[in-house]
Amino acid sequence: MAKLYFRYGAMNSGKSTALLQAAYNYEERGQRVLLAKPAIDTKGAGEVSSRLGMTRPVDFLIGPDADLRALFAEHRDRVRSAAADELLPEASTDVACLLIDEAQFLTREQVDDLLRIVVLDGVPVLAYGIRTDFRTHAFPGSARLMELAHSLEELKTICRCGRKALFNARLVGGRFVFDGDQVAIDELTPDRVTYESMCAECYLRESGGRLDG
Repeated sequence: MAKLYFRYGAMNSGKSTALLQAAYNYEERGQRVLLAKPAIDTKGAGEVSSRLGMTRPVDFLIGPDADLRALFAEHRDRVRSAAADELLPEASTDVACLLIDEAQFLTREQVDDLLRIVVLDGVPVLAYGIRTDFRTHAFPGSARLMELAHSLEELKTICRCGRKALFNARLVGGRFVFDGDQVAIDELTPDRVTYESMCAECYLRESGGRLDG
């Protein structure tokens, strides 16, 4: 049975690298995949980009108001049509998996669509993203994935001190900030927004004990 997987972790835990590896594994076995990410993630434009330097174009971007299941169906039909034209073996004529990068930026309704794609359309979905924002609040997409996913897997990384990183601290111009909009894509603003993965102890030290923004 197809399943909805949510693989999450703090920044720099290798989520995009893992997604690209999963896509490669499918394709190495002659199976077809679709890659997508929310359009709000302007870093890398229309690509999945890992911090190891690997990149790959996505098959489609997901707008904030998009009907994700309908969007998937459109691109699935394209894959099937192309496979039929190539006279490929039956095993490789359909989409074997949908892979979603930066899944935290999906809406709750779009995550519901992911479950429908899995259950009603029979296609596994691997969603990768971070769980909480720089104020330790859950992103709407991540919260809904935690509620609906058949399988949850944490991808781990470490803090500057060597402990397991849990949180994502935001820096603007090299200084930590704990107020602001939930979404600010790193390295694309005049003030140079960046992020650092931190354990709870280091986060609380930098925030002066604040956890709620």
